[in-house]
Amino acid sequence: MIDLTSTLSPWQQSPAWSVALSGGLDSTVLLHLLAAYARTHDAPPLRALHVHHGLQSAADAWPAHCQALCDSLGVELQVIHVQVAPGASLEQAARDARYQAFSDLLAPGEVLFTGQHRDDQAETLLFRLLRGAGLRGLAAMPAIRPLGQGHLVRPLLALARDQLHGYAEHAGLSWIEDPSNADTHFARNFLRGDILPLLRQRWPQASQSLARSAGHLGEALSLLDELARDDLAIAGQGAPAEWPGLDSLALAALQALSPARQRNALQYWLSSRTRLPDARHWAGWATLRDAADDAQPLWRLTDGQLQRSHGRIWWLSGDWLQPVAGEQAWANPSVPLALPGNGSVRLSGATPAHDLRIAYRQGGEVLALKDRGHRDLKRLLNERQVPHFVRSRLPLLYCGERLLAVANLPALAQDDCALDWQLPTNAQGLS
Repeated sequence: MIDLTSTLSPWQQSPAWSVALSGGLDSTVLLHLLAAYARTHDAPPLRALHVHHGLQSAADAWPAHCQALCDSLGVELQVIHVQVAPGASLEQAARDARYQAFSDLLAPGEVLFTGQHRDDQAETLLFRLLRGAGLRGLAAMPAIRPLGQGHLVRPLLALARDQLHGYAEHAGLSWIEDPSNADTHFARNFLRGDILPLLRQRWPQASQSLARSAGHLGEALSLLDELARDDLAIAGQGAPAEWPGLDSLALAALQALSPARQRNALQYWLSSRTRLPDARHWAGWATLRDAADDAQPLWRLTDGQLQRSHGRIWWLSGDWLQPVAGEQAWANPSVPLALPGNGSVRLSGATPAHDLRIAYRQGGEVLALKDRGHRDLKRLLNERQVPHFVRSRLPLLYCGERLLAVANLPALAQDDCALDWQLPTNAQGLS
């Protein structure tokens, strides 16, 4: 008997529940348990999501199996086809594609349930130990984590696979045996099929002990996360208001910390933005941190980069890594103007009559300022400590050949008009 009432109760008010249904043992048991719960409780609408990766011919038959199971339980099934990006790790690429699809489908507040169990927890710890992962990698798979606009919940983490197998046999369930699971060229399959059974011969409670250790590591990580949040609260102060949406930290506040504490704070800060670098790549942080004051170092990471400017480090990704298009005419300045790959602009204050356009710096621009005469734009931007990476995509408002205003810097404007810039996206859709 498996009772998930205490695990499911906190999610009773969610708009909808989804189950990641591969058709294998774990997800089949999970769907059966959730469908039974929904019949006896006032639960949110339940659906199953099956991801077809297109990686093996056997998988073409799995949607029909999942459909038959869902039909028998009265549950809606949605089949999602994904493209798996080529790369060194097919396992990781398939996982990334799968979770990105789930993330895209979840509406605000919805919950995705997945079927990982205690043996998966042990396997994950072993796998990451052998890859030399740090504490953040070794910590337990969390029972709950954010996913897209909703949450991912793992209600079976305390249960062993043998318990799920016994439940499935007692309930008369059938499930898919993925033939690729027998291929020990895949690291996880090797651990699951060869190493863990051998460990259990010598230590019967090996999976339980490993899962418990992962839990202890998770507790230690939560303490380090608390410390990181305290350090980041200080380092996050003083961000310029002119560039909303650009995330930055004060370099001096980070430099005041020990090297280990710097890495801890940055790992926490970067974890929601990019895949974290391994130990070999942390030299990039030292280079960025220790560069000369007049240098413009950057640290390239998987999903973006850190740049340094005017005493702060800045996270850049998404559109910020792409060049901007050329100038654009602005025929109707009474409505905002979309700038391809560079957000949008709108006018406030006085509106010039005609011949308006948005352009970008080419060098040598001059702006006429009241009481200051004609001033070199480069010097004006230096005075206002505009980050160097902003300058090449900073929208400039022209009337004919006359420079009227610089985006988000109202002091750099003529004729009482101001150019308000909604900055481009700084997100990569990290999974």
